[in-house]
Amino acid sequence: MGDNRRMASFRVQTPQSTYEAIVERGVVRRIQEFLPAKCGKVFVVTTRDVWDLHGDNFAQIPHHVIFFPGGEARKRLVEVEAMAEQMLAAGADRSSVVVAFGGGIVNDTGGFLAAIFMRGIPVLQVPTTLLAQVDAAVGGKTGVNLIAGKNLLGSFHQPVAVLIDPDVLRTLPEREYRAGLYEIIKCGVIRDANLFRLLDEAMSSVLAQEPGILEKIISEAVRIKAEVVSADEREGGLRRILNFGHTAGHALESETQYSRFLHGEAVAFGMRVATVLAERVTDLKEGAEIDRVILKYGPIPSLSGISAANLAKRLVSDKKTIQGNVHWVLPARIGEVTVVSGVGDHAVIAAIEAVLGGR
Repeated sequence: MGDNRRMASFRVQTPQSTYEAIVERGVVRRIQEFLPAKCGKVFVVTTRDVWDLHGDNFAQIPHHVIFFPGGEARKRLVEVEAMAEQMLAAGADRSSVVVAFGGGIVNDTGGFLAAIFMRGIPVLQVPTTLLAQVDAAVGGKTGVNLIAGKNLLGSFHQPVAVLIDPDVLRTLPEREYRAGLYEIIKCGVIRDANLFRLLDEAMSSVLAQEPGILEKIISEAVRIKAEVVSADEREGGLRRILNFGHTAGHALESETQYSRFLHGEAVAFGMRVATVLAERVTDLKEGAEIDRVILKYGPIPSLSGISAANLAKRLVSDKKTIQGNVHWVLPARIGEVTVVSGVGDHAVIAAIEAVLGGR
């Protein structure tokens, strides 16, 4: 490239499609370059707050804005139907393109809208939170919630590209930024001990969003996700490792009606539960170290009043539970995890109680 931009690009290759996840400062200003050739109308699915902050990036593109109300509790099928009706009223057809422009909820919901509108139209994922940049926007998982659990209605629908711009994170509230960092800690635990150590040793630089370190940790997390998705698009095997922390985390979100914890905070709780389990099931020796790094990026909101027994019951309705058997992703060591099923209820409840009790 002939300018000072530093671009990192990671290829996601699945049986149905190949696309790039691009990490580059300012890339959000070049959205037009990544739209499909001969595309029809462009529909930007976003939230009012994101649009007010960053909507001027679409000034050069003819577009229609579809506002999603925001919030995990509104991530429901009825909202997708309402957005589809708006698109149809504005003249959408099979040549139209959805740009999912926002956090993880918008990426999931906008992607699902694109997956089912007229049986599937292209989607461009442009994540604006750290959590979405390293998780929801990459990999083609789309969906909405049922009352019983997260993302139980959904579809695999790979985007035409993922545009990850670290510059947009400057407007992110600190709590939202820290919530995204938990997902990067997850990436370190499951597949990259060096990334985990970097997060441990460079905490002040990470929290200050120093450009070099921020681009490094985002790029490493995106690289890991791209590699895993390319090897296993539909979670038949390897991709399950990305669910580290999500089993108990999703239960916590459901139990608190998605109102008390950000997704990343719930994953942090779930990682801690899985780490306690691993100490007892996989003979993990580095549990205290994993726990220490998770907690140093806190605080996680109060866990008071939450029942371990209720969380354990909710695990059965998680979409990763197969024939009533909960599959746990447990660390064997930092940088490597294993998938374990058949863990007894008593052990699960004891691990949850340990974390609820402050471990």
